[in-house]
Amino acid sequence: MSASNMTSTHPAAFLLMGIPGLEHLHIWISIPFCSAYTLALLGNCTLLFIIRSDAVLHEPMYLFLAMSAAIDLVLSSTTLPKMLAIFWFRDRKINFYACLVQMFFNHSFSIMESAVLLAMAFDCYMAICKPLHYTMVLTGHLITRIGIAAVLRAVTLMTPLPFLLKLFHYCRGPVIAHCYCEHMAVVRLACGDTRFNNIYGIAVAMFIVVLDLLFVILSYIFILRAVLQLASQEACYKAFGACVSHIGAILAFYTPVVISSVMHRVARRAPPHVHILLANLYLFFPPMVNPIIYGVKTKQIRERVIGLFLRKDV
Repeated sequence: MSASNMTSTHPAAFLLMGIPGLEHLHIWISIPFCSAYTLALLGNCTLLFIIRSDAVLHEPMYLFLAMSAAIDLVLSSTTLPKMLAIFWFRDRKINFYACLVQMFFNHSFSIMESAVLLAMAFDCYMAICKPLHYTMVLTGHLITRIGIAAVLRAVTLMTPLPFLLKLFHYCRGPVIAHCYCEHMAVVRLACGDTRFNNIYGIAVAMFIVVLDLLFVILSYIFILRAVLQLASQEACYKAFGACVSHIGAILAFYTPVVISSVMHRVARRAPPHVHILLANLYLFFPPMVNPIIYGVKTKQIRERVIGLFLRKDV
């Protein structure tokens, strides 16, 4: 890092622009954002309540689902309330340190989400390919260790970023052309040599997405091979049906990531609001749809949700 970066001169606060070029539509854009956040809160809180209150659901699959729901709550609550404040009240100011905290939580919990999806793929693999060893391997102790490992990996990878950003001199103004504090959006305002931040950010993203997705795909190759070896077609449908909800969650998480990454490289001349809307889709789409996916496709969750509302009506 260059010597000029060692004496930090950062602004007291940044100004978040929201969605550049679409400022006149902020009120209308806030409607789907607010709806998505409301659905995410209701859906994930309901999942956590059901799993916590029913001892029958204290199994590996549902414990991983509870981890995912908790991560989704933090992920959406870290960014969407501030976005709505920008859209509704034009409250664009965010404290410098609050910006770094928001960035840390946003990126670290995204990494945790990826780790939990990988753990759920392992759960499906054990349930279908190694059913006799399932209860012996996926013990409560192992699940706790997986959860701790997911947190430690995310925190370890993301902790350097706020400290590195604090060292920079910010001479390109305090205006962030985004709805929230995203790492590269903040780096663009810094002067001096930012190559390390650029390389580190890309390396972490590639490491997480490629490595986790590779192991998820490998898990499903083994699962598919095991399913196709089953004697009856009914057994095949039943076995693969157990993983349908997880496949839906994987698609909900990784599809916006891949689309956004491709758009950044293929459509570099696209208006900034296109890339920002895709980045926002990645943030609020998985927390919104995951409870719906698991609620519709998982029989045990569906029955308890229906029972919960029926008790309220009685």
